[in-house]
Amino acid sequence: MLYAALHNVHARPGDELMLYALHEAAYYASTPMRFAVRAARDFWGSPLNPAADTAIGRSLYAGADLVANITRRYGRPAWGIDSVLVDGTPVAVRPVEVWRSPWVRLIHFARDPRDLRRAGRTRLEPAVLIVAPLSGHHATLLRGTVQAFLQDHEVYVTDWSNARDVPMLDGRFDFHDYIDHVGEMIRAVGGRPHVLAVCQPGPPVLAAASLMAEDGDPSRPASLAFMGSPIDARLSPTATNLLAEQCPFTWFQRQMIYTVPPPYPGMMRQVYPGFVQLYSFMQLNLERHQEAHRRYFEDLVKGDGDSAEKHREFYDEYLSVLDLTEEFYLQTVEIVFQKYLLPKGELVHRGRPVRPAAITDIGIMTVEGENDDISGIGQTQAAHALMPRVPAALHEDYVQPKVGHYGVFNGRRFREEIYPRVRAFIARCEAHAGAANENLPLPAA
Repeated sequence: MLYAALHNVHARPGDELMLYALHEAAYYASTPMRFAVRAARDFWGSPLNPAADTAIGRSLYAGADLVANITRRYGRPAWGIDSVLVDGTPVAVRPVEVWRSPWVRLIHFARDPRDLRRAGRTRLEPAVLIVAPLSGHHATLLRGTVQAFLQDHEVYVTDWSNARDVPMLDGRFDFHDYIDHVGEMIRAVGGRPHVLAVCQPGPPVLAAASLMAEDGDPSRPASLAFMGSPIDARLSPTATNLLAEQCPFTWFQRQMIYTVPPPYPGMMRQVYPGFVQLYSFMQLNLERHQEAHRRYFEDLVKGDGDSAEKHREFYDEYLSVLDLTEEFYLQTVEIVFQKYLLPKGELVHRGRPVRPAAITDIGIMTVEGENDDISGIGQTQAAHALMPRVPAALHEDYVQPKVGHYGVFNGRRFREEIYPRVRAFIARCEAHAGAANENLPLPAA
């Protein structure tokens, strides 16, 4: 969430009103160029063009395709999960919306009961709520995470809205609204679900679980798993953590917040724009992105369709971003990265102190990456010290060697080394919950 600040240009008075509008104007002004580039790509890529398979033809096609992809708009990606292998048996999957507000949709990836029976599964498996980060990218960034958990669990995911698409009449959405939403979605899942918080959601998820535990809520989580989360950002500070400490709160207000222009439904809403964060994402690893696009061009010229398709799949997700509301972004900076209210025991939600020490029967697992340059080692582990009344058997800490931030929840090492540990931890917490989480038989259909 803080990345844009690392490379943001110095704003001048009035920029908060103009930058977003200028960004949109530049996009629409370049429309004729994009049409021309796409026409050139289609011409040189057509099998009816006898020159398409020449060296010049392939080079012209590759150049046009590269420019077309760099300059186009990247909308919300599709989940694209219609089946999963369960013990080697294909099981159909259907995304179903089970709860919503203007700010989020709760999606249940429902697996076909008949296919599950064919795979030897006869009872409903533990429910896992994956709380996706609201920090710039869409929830589909966790596609690989969802696919892994679908092998053994009923999976629910928070699919957050793009703030520019939420009308002003729907009101504000801040850090405390986020906490409330997490609590409501946990209740909507039913039973005592297991909750997985990936990166940014760690502090508000822990706050929601603490309040539910103190209230004796029957739907309080059976376990919490935090993956690369800034529970205590004071520990092993990274470049983004240091920036938050060095810059005053008013600096973030002036530099990071802009106004949504027409014709978006959320016009006039103050937001932290996705395109500002995307610019900073690219700047942090500019040479690597330039090299990736150079290889993409060469793959197209060589006719290496598989490598080119992998490039497109990655950047279709990476370049698709969303806006955050001003109040949510700024409160997160202040609460999590400047004042450290949760680990210091000073977070108050709707007039109530948030007390993680009230948790006594919720398992706690933390997962960190050895090379994480976003949430340093120790920031996530800090959750254990905040819950001293949880039995030792329900605590687990794991540091994955040789992975960075994204490797904590995606990729080969996540699938082969991290997920099996989380699955075993959930099973242990299920056994501890006992009758309170007794799994029912699979429905008929």
